[in-house]
Amino acid sequence: MVKQVKTAVFPVAGLGTRFLPATKAMPKEMLTVVDRPLIQYAVDEAREAGITHFVFVTGRNKGVIEDHFDRQFEIEAMLEARGKMAALESLREDLPSAGRTSFTRQQEPLGLGHAVWCARELVGNEPFALLLPDMLFKGRRGVLKQMMETYEEAGGNVIAVEEVQRQEVSSYGVIGRGRGDDAGFQITEMVEKPDPRNAPSNLIISGRYILQPEIFSLLADQPRGAGGEIQLTDAMQSLMGIQPFFGVKYEGQSFDCGSKIGFLTANVAYALDREEIGEGFLAALAKLGLHTALIDGFKVAAE
Repeated sequence: MVKQVKTAVFPVAGLGTRFLPATKAMPKEMLTVVDRPLIQYAVDEAREAGITHFVFVTGRNKGVIEDHFDRQFEIEAMLEARGKMAALESLREDLPSAGRTSFTRQQEPLGLGHAVWCARELVGNEPFALLLPDMLFKGRRGVLKQMMETYEEAGGNVIAVEEVQRQEVSSYGVIGRGRGDDAGFQITEMVEKPDPRNAPSNLIISGRYILQPEIFSLLADQPRGAGGEIQLTDAMQSLMGIQPFFGVKYEGQSFDCGSKIGFLTANVAYALDREEIGEGFLAALAKLGLHTALIDGFKVAAE
């Protein structure tokens, strides 16, 4: 029987330079898709998958993230006084239970692997989930929940993957696919940003992981890799030598909200899907000259 995954790590120390000046004083993880911050979507996904402990690896000027996951008594009192009970209940439902959030600092920008290593004392000797808030996933079930089903059956380490065009793989970490179906197959190798001609597949790592605690000792000794940073993929390659890795080609659509195009596309997809504003937003897009058939096609693709 595998150990239950109770903890999720959220690396939120990045500077968000691609969104300047918006991120000059506001963390990029607090940028909103419609009316919810990116970090809230990631936490919601983790909660759906059964996570009960939420670890945030922060940096300077990220205190607003901690405030977001705390109660705001002035706002709550105002909503209650005005009888806006639905909004009040929604705010309270979004909060993890008291004592379920932890925060630690990544004091140097040394990459994703280093950010994960900074969470070692809070995670302890237990398996954990890792969610990159820049990646937003839309589907009937959360990606991490789909991964948990594979983990509970097979154990080991689990990585979410998605298919891209072969010529695009040089921008991502790419895996080699072994035996098994889309819901859980063996990963035979991992390569960071390969030449498309030599890539083992067109399946890329998508920002969701379930990892065993042995990754921490490997990260502690991991030499700096590409960009002078401690690369998580390098440590996972080492861990593959002693533990199995499984891939999940998840059901749903991804939005890379670390890019402006991905972020704006996510806003359109989520707005169209919102019952209270979808039709109005569709009409507004039509006024901009977008053909209704094109908008309808976009909405279907985003479902």
